[in-house]
Amino acid sequence: MYPNFFHLFKDLFGVEIPALVFVNTFGFFVALGFLGGNWLMTLELRRKEIEGVLKARKIKVEVGGKLSIPELIGNGLVGFIIGWKFVYLVMHAGEFFDDPQSHILSGEGSVVMGIVIAVAAMAWKYFDHKKTNSKYPEKTVIEQERHPYEIMGTLTLIAAVAGFIGAKVFDHLEHWDDFVRNPLGAFLDPFSGLTFYGGLIVGGAAVLWFAKRNGVHWRHILDVGGPAMMAAYAIGRIGCHMSGDGDWGIVNQASRPGALSWLPDWLWSYTYPNNVARICDPFTGGRCGMGEEVVLSAGVWPTPLYETIACGILFIVLWQMRKRINVSGVLFSVYMVFAGLERFFIEKIRVNIEYHIGSLDITQAEIISVVMMLVGLFGIWYFRKVGKPKTSQPET
Repeated sequence: MYPNFFHLFKDLFGVEIPALVFVNTFGFFVALGFLGGNWLMTLELRRKEIEGVLKARKIKVEVGGKLSIPELIGNGLVGFIIGWKFVYLVMHAGEFFDDPQSHILSGEGSVVMGIVIAVAAMAWKYFDHKKTNSKYPEKTVIEQERHPYEIMGTLTLIAAVAGFIGAKVFDHLEHWDDFVRNPLGAFLDPFSGLTFYGGLIVGGAAVLWFAKRNGVHWRHILDVGGPAMMAAYAIGRIGCHMSGDGDWGIVNQASRPGALSWLPDWLWSYTYPNNVARICDPFTGGRCGMGEEVVLSAGVWPTPLYETIACGILFIVLWQMRKRINVSGVLFSVYMVFAGLERFFIEKIRVNIEYHIGSLDITQAEIISVVMMLVGLFGIWYFRKVGKPKTSQPET
C-alpha cells in the first residue's frame, strides 16, 4: 500500500523524491475523481447547449475602477500562506517524512518565503488590474454572456467543500463515541473519517442551490451529475484501495470457488501491507504496535477494488443511456437505483457499524441505500409522468 506518492514512486520506479511525501494517495484520487466529474459534466452541459436544451445567460458584471486595498491585501495573504507553509514543506520534505500531515497543521514555516510569494502575488494582482483598468478606467457595468458549462469551476469547488463537510459530519454521527472523546482532533484530521453518502447529500444540495442561482434547471443538473458522480466514486475508491485507509471488507474466510481459481490472490483476499490506517487486527480494527510490521493478520475482501470495478461498469452503462433517455430527471433516477443497489450489496462484506432495529442488524449505508433505490424508482415513474421541464431560457 502507498500512504503517499513517495512510496508509490519508490516501489514502481525505484526513485526517491522526498517532496512526494506530501502527495497523499487517498487525497490525490479523491481530487482526480472531482476533476474527472468536472470534465464529464462540462462535456454534458456543452452537449445540452448545442442541442438547445440549455441556453447561455446574459449577466451584468462590474469591471474597471481603482484596485481596492482589501483586494491587494487578500492576494498577498494567500501568497504568504502558500510561501510560508507549502513552499517550506516542499523544501524541507526530508525532515517531515514520517508524519507530513501533522506539520501541515503546525506553526512551522518560512516567513521569508511567505513574504516573497506574498509580494509576487500582490504584484501580479496589481499589473493584472492595471491591464483591465486601461480599458475601463472607471467602474463600469458591462453585459456578458455566460454559458452553462462556465459555472463548472465554481460548482466543483462548492461540491468539494460542502461534500467534505457532509462526509465528516455523517462519519462522526456513525462513530459518535470516538468523536465525543476527541471532537477537535477528529474534525480537523482531513485524511480520515469520510462517509460517501454524507458527501453526496450535502454536496448535492449545495450543487443544486448553485445551479439554480445560475439559471440551470435542477433536473438538468441532476442528469448531468449522475454519470459523473458514478465515475468520480469509482476513481475515489482507487485511492481507498491503494492507500489502505481501513475502508475494506470483513475477513474473507470463504473458500474460493474453482471457477474463480484464475483470479489473482489479492483480488479474492488481501492483507493491505503498509496500510495508512496502521491496522493489524482486521477482526477488531486494532492498531499495529510500535515496530510491528503494518499488515493485516488475516486477508479481507478488497471491497474498494470491487466498487471501482462495479461503478466503472455502471458509469459506462449510464453514459450510454444518457442520449437515449429524453425525459429530464430519469437518468439521475436510474443513477440513484444503481448507486443504492451497488452499495447495498457491497455492505454485506464491508466493515461497518451496525444498528439494531428490532430483529434487524443494518448499517447506516444500507439504510441510505434502500432510501436511494426507492427514491430512484419513484423518480423514474414521476419524471416519465410529468415529462420534460421547460427549456432553460437566457436571463435578460
